[in-house]
Order: sequence, then structure tokens, then C-alpha cells
Amino acid sequence: MAGYGLLVRHPLRPCEQVWRRFVEGRPVSAVTTAFLAWCGARLATQGVTALLVIWDHASWHISQEVRAWLRAHHHTVKRSGQGVRSVPCRLPTKRPWLKPIEPTWVHGQRAVSDPDRLLHAADLEARVSADYGCTPEAHLVMPKKVA
Repeated sequence: MAGYGLLVRHPLRPCEQVWRRFVEGRPVSAVTTAFLAWCGARLATQGVTALLVIWDHASWHISQEVRAWLRAHHHTVKRSGQGVRSVPCRLPTKRPWLKPIEPTWVHGQRAVSDPDRLLHAADLEARVSADYGCTPEAHLVMPKKVA
């Protein structure tokens, strides 16, 4: 089981939110773009116009497919004047502490793990949702052509 997450900080709201989506399969470029599209649609309903995406150099973040999707999406939003632009900001490969979400992930990993046994996927998802206070969402699905 893999998961995507977004730490949402709004300048006019004091609280942070964590949005989580699990993946049936492994993280790949097509799933990354589906997650970005989901985040953009959800943010647009809140009146947000741009999303700064801070991520590492994982292959599913920097692939040609993801870069092409970001370019096309950016042009569509710019041309139509509607939607949320996604602006990627890649971090140095050896500096994970620069990512604002890293402390949140570390806390979450410690809070949901069970050192005495391996958790089933449903148990892990329930623990993650409870710890982050987020509503369970439908899983993202890895396309069959890369499975």
C-alpha cells in the first residue's frame, strides 16, 4: 500500500489540514497526476488559485509524464482563468527536513505503527485517518498498463 498526502496551510486560516489518498498498487506518474488533479479540484472549491508542491526527486514526481501534465494543466488554467495552478518546487535530494510535511509524516508513522504485528491495509488506513483527522477517500488506482 502506498499513499499520497498534502499538507494544506492557508494564510487566512490558523489550522493545518492533511489530505490523504491511498493507492491500490504503487505510486506511478499516472497516479501522481490523478492526485494533483484531485487536490486542484478540491482547492478550487475553496477559492485557491495556486498550489505550491514541495517534493523530492522520486521518479513518480519528476517523470516526463508528470512534467508534461503540469505544463498542460498550467496552460489550461492560464488560458481559461479557472482552476488551480500547480507549481512544483523540488528539494535537494539529501535535505528531507526542508520539506514542511516531513515532521507530520514522522509523527504519523510513529502514531499508527504497531511494533508487535504487521497491520492489514484497512487497519492502517483507519489509523492514519484517525490520527490525521481526515476523512477516508476513495483509493487512487494504478493503471493496468503499468501494473
